[in-house]
Amino acid sequence: MTSIDRPDPVILGHVLAEHRELFSQMSAVRTAFAARHDGASARNAADAIAAALRSLREHLRCHFEQEETGGFMEESIARMPRLSGAVKAILRQHPALLAELDALIEGISGRPLTPDDWNQAGRAFEQFAANVAAHERDENRVVQEGYNEDLGLLD
Repeated sequence: MTSIDRPDPVILGHVLAEHRELFSQMSAVRTAFAARHDGASARNAADAIAAALRSLREHLRCHFEQEETGGFMEESIARMPRLSGAVKAILRQHPALLAELDALIEGISGRPLTPDDWNQAGRAFEQFAANVAAHERDENRVVQEGYNEDLGLLD
């Protein structure tokens, strides 16, 4: 077991793997949005985006569930109780982030999209992505403080 004052490679590996998967899923959605389609292919593009968003949502749901039932956030509080308020604030963001993603999925599912719809959905996704990035930065800050080590995730 790693001591409280020494870096833990398991923590770093897990956090980095989670970030790689999240980045990969966000990139898949961006790629789907970047492919401009007209006519019949627009329906297929909307379906592809909705599928990528559903996959991203499931990944986030599992990620959030893991955080809410223990893990590195809880361990950070155990190591540094003063982080409790920050952890609670981070956990309160989960339902709003999932609801934001649900609204985006609902907005593009089951109907033809106009060019304005595409643009609006793209902007909504980028806003969601910015919100997730801010959330992840907050999480990283807490984990880094809780484990008293620089995981290289805030730069």
